[in-house]
Amino acid sequence: MATGTTDLRERLQQELDETLAEIARLEERLERKGDYGLGKGDPGIYEWEMCLALKQRAENKARSLEVAMRKTEEGDYGTCEVCGEQIDPARLAILPHTKRCIGCAQKR
Repeated sequence: MATGTTDLRERLQQELDETLAEIARLEERLERKGDYGLGKGDPGIYEWEMCLALKQRAENKARSLEVAMRKTEEGDYGTCEVCGEQIDPARLAILPHTKRCIGCAQKR
């Protein structure tokens, strides 16, 4: 089991590192795009808003990955935060940072 836990932590850490790198790239793009025109429908404004939304999404994912890593240390990883049941391993393989089983996620 220790090997499985180690592999899981490594996978979560790798995904967190990739997500943090993506956040840094998006922050750089947002900082470089400070000279937008004031016209409605300006494609530059649309691109800036899209980068901001992607950055916020990546930040949420990073927080979820950090929680998942903490749960592996506490021995609570893979437990649905709503119903307390184990999350299907196939779901965790796709979304290792998920907090809910498929049933609870669908109810939300």
